[in-house]
Amino acid sequence: MSQARIHEAENGRLEIHGDLSFESVPQFWNRHSDAFSRPGALDIDLSHVERSDSAGLALLMECLRAAAETGATIRFFNIPSQMLAIARVSSLDRVLPLHRDS
Repeated sequence: MSQARIHEAENGRLEIHGDLSFESVPQFWNRHSDAFSRPGALDIDLSHVERSDSAGLALLMECLRAAAETGATIRFFNIPSQMLAIARVSSLDRVLPLHRDS
């Protein structure tokens, strides 16, 4: 299992790398929550998430909440199929601003 981390890509997107699980998400949020509360538009690339459980979706909801508190907009790109399946079962795919690169 790889520890979740964040990286700012050259295109300005924040890339989340590693596993998003019940074990890793609290540590990730404690280290990186400030990245999601900056004003403006935030694009989050999830293509480097290796594995996720429902805690990964809870993280996305928390990112959305943190962004809204500062008036920021947030978009999630390239959600892995495993996360998308969980989002669909819980109808979070209708709430989260999910996008795919063409």
